[in-house]
Amino acid sequence: MPEIRPIKDLRNTTEISELCHKNKEPIFITKNGYGDLVVMSMETYERELAQADLYKKIAQAEEQIENGEPLLDAENVFKKLRKKHVKE
Repeated sequence: MPEIRPIKDLRNTTEISELCHKNKEPIFITKNGYGDLVVMSMETYERELAQADLYKKIAQAEEQIENGEPLLDAENVFKKLRKKHVKE
């Protein structure tokens, strides 16, 4: 369940920071009863960005498949990655 707080609660920065880190979820801030801001920890922000990037890449891959673009062979991709990153 999302945490929703009025903007006046931002005066207590320590409490808001602790809530962000404890819940690992954004806190929605209202002003005059309407949504105004979202506050979150850096960890949560980075996780959300990574997830959005993953969804974007999946959508791009699905679009490439629909457009009939040639697919990469997973075995060859992993061979190249091993060659580049694994020191024997």
